[in-house]
Amino acid sequence: MEILDGKKAAQAIKDELKMEVAQLSVEGKKIPHLAAILVGTNGASETYVAAKVKACDEVGFKSTLVRFDADIPAVKLMEKIQELNNDPDVDGILVQLPLPKHIRESDVIDAIDPDKDVDGFHPVNIGKMLQGLPSFVPATPHGIMLLLEHFKVETKGKHAVVVGRSNIVGRPMSILLSSNSNPGNCTVTICHSHTQNLKELCLQADIIVAALGKPEFVTADMVKEGAVVVDVGITRLEDNTRKSGFKLKGDVQFDTVAPKCSWITPVPGGVGPMTIAALMKNTFVSCKMKN
Repeated sequence: MEILDGKKAAQAIKDELKMEVAQLSVEGKKIPHLAAILVGTNGASETYVAAKVKACDEVGFKSTLVRFDADIPAVKLMEKIQELNNDPDVDGILVQLPLPKHIRESDVIDAIDPDKDVDGFHPVNIGKMLQGLPSFVPATPHGIMLLLEHFKVETKGKHAVVVGRSNIVGRPMSILLSSNSNPGNCTVTICHSHTQNLKELCLQADIIVAALGKPEFVTADMVKEGAVVVDVGITRLEDNTRKSGFKLKGDVQFDTVAPKCSWITPVPGGVGPMTIAALMKNTFVSCKMKN
């Protein structure tokens, strides 16, 4: 069993980006600029945005963090997005999800300029990805593909089972794994809450991507010997024995599943760092298109 170390792979990507940004600076060209919008004070969202801003600092990007109270009118948020769309210095815009209930996430995603949609959620980018055209790919699936590429995990001809059908992870993951690329060229089965023979399907899988948001859902009796397991889930569970007051659990029961795997991602330190690395790559590409 070997660990798909997201921290290590993400660091390699960030080191490469840092050199490329330094070269842009030497040539007197524009430096990538990421603008993040945070609505409310959700603890997990605060942590994620802080990590993204830190990553920008690491690689030499400019970053702007825009904060709004949870009760901001939707129209005010839309006005800010439009302002960032029109700002030629801003290359990437991300609005941290989830949003308060009075704001429709789909409206916010649609409002972001597709050329600045570095989270890869805009319908234009999803459509281009589906057609195999150059686009901003959703950051988490993109990060997983970069992780498989970094560790040279063989995917061609393999049977991949994606557990979860969200627009953010599950569905785009199924498209990327089945695409004619490397990594890619898998035969993909996508499972969800109404899949009747889930365990049997997982036992057929050479690659399992667990992305359903249920702690330790995937157990050892669902995984065949030598499988590659990618755990996208991350749930905060109360734990009074820890200083933070919580522990992080993935969608995979790591201790029992890991001994059966050829490769497995840890939680934390697997997919999470790769999501941020992919976001940085998307922002860099957006900037390069303008330089």
